[in-house]
Amino acid sequence: MTFQDVFTSSFLERVDAVPLLDMALALLLACLVGLFVVFVYRRTYSGVMYSASFGATLVALTLVTTLVILAVSSNVLLSLGMVGALSIVRFRTPVKEPLDIVFLFWCIAAGIVLAAGLIPLALLGSVFIGAVLLAFSARRNVDRPYLLVMRASTEEVARAAESLVRERARAASLKSKTVAPGCIELDFEVRLRGEDSALVDELAAREGVSDVALVSYNGDYLG
Repeated sequence: MTFQDVFTSSFLERVDAVPLLDMALALLLACLVGLFVVFVYRRTYSGVMYSASFGATLVALTLVTTLVILAVSSNVLLSLGMVGALSIVRFRTPVKEPLDIVFLFWCIAAGIVLAAGLIPLALLGSVFIGAVLLAFSARRNVDRPYLLVMRASTEEVARAAESLVRERARAASLKSKTVAPGCIELDFEVRLRGEDSALVDELAAREGVSDVALVSYNGDYLG
């Protein structure tokens, strides 16, 4: 092989297989869609601590998927080799929140559609998916459950406190009751009327009630 053969190789002939303008436009749109996915993810996140690294992962996943599909669409043989190469990849990172899987697939699908040149489908589809997720999130926040834990000294005090909880809360369900000498612990799943948390102060002010705690949770900890 001569020095001239290097510059006439088939490898260099594929440099312009994907036009530079198409590549720049696809990656730019993929970045914008990825940022929109992160925005929806932050607005719909219901966990305790938001992970900034997962948000960066969503943007990077959209870009990487777009890059791979651009390469695959430019060469049939490359697409076959890519399928074989990706078939050996295994991901072992557990996904604790089921909704996170939706965002991962959303990024992959958006990257594929953008690289295929179906820009209106990618943009309008992402807006529609985001609107649906935001609507479900708003509904979930209105119906947010709380865990109310209180300790009463006697059975009479516990019954009176339970009556107050059922009267003031929009919905209340007794989850557990623990009886010990001189102490009765009641655990309720409650749904408040709006953001009214004055129920906690009213229970704590009652004679015979020693401790009252109101904790927000996602409804999965207790059956």
